[in-house]
Amino acid sequence: MTETLAGKVAIVTGGSGGIGSAICQRLAAAGAAVAVHYGGHADSAHDVVQSIQSQGGKAIALQANLSHGDEVVQLFEQTQQQLGTPDIVVNVAGTGVGGSIAEMDDDAFDKVFGLNARGAFFCMREAARRLNNNGRIVNISSGLVVRPIAGFGLYVGSKAAVELMGKVLAMEVGDRGITVNTVSPGPTETEMFANSGDDPQAAAAQSPFNRLGKPEDIADIVAFVVSDQCRWITGHTFQASGGYV
Repeated sequence: MTETLAGKVAIVTGGSGGIGSAICQRLAAAGAAVAVHYGGHADSAHDVVQSIQSQGGKAIALQANLSHGDEVVQLFEQTQQQLGTPDIVVNVAGTGVGGSIAEMDDDAFDKVFGLNARGAFFCMREAARRLNNNGRIVNISSGLVVRPIAGFGLYVGSKAAVELMGKVLAMEVGDRGITVNTVSPGPTETEMFANSGDDPQAAAAQSPFNRLGKPEDIADIVAFVVSDQCRWITGHTFQASGGYV
């Protein structure tokens, strides 16, 4: 594979999860040194690092609670110390609590917005301060933002907030050649989807390909978005849904 990201340093939040781990491995295969962030799944993060290293790539695992601004600063500082100044930040880390808005309590709001919106904001803020010129910021959202369904109000709201913050940030860092884009997966074979209660066959039938997305499908799109070929696109949301309608 052509190493289109050779010499680049990437931070992938939620790098221990399904989509996150696929993105880490895809960017590493393209030549980037990758900081695999994790919240509480240390074993999974270290498995991703080991997999990358076994393929001749460079990766480290770093822990941080993204809802704490000081820990996000530390995440970036550790990346810079061990790998170099970051060029790419991919905000994948996320969580969801299902149920109607009427059923949601304060703790549910704090959990979902604390990671999905607050954590992504802290990462975008630090990326804006630290990224090399011509860097790339990618936020992972959800197709539910454009096709919402009942029972996912907090999740959809948090992801919509991230999309709009990303559009504003794109205006603020463009003079440095930094792009800020969103990749918005449709139904994808992940643990979160498996726990959502959705019918996989029904969801697959909504795509012309008659299947769910795979984490590798999303990772390939992210690899394009962070490449030089995507230098003229910013403030954009890529619907990575396999034509899900």
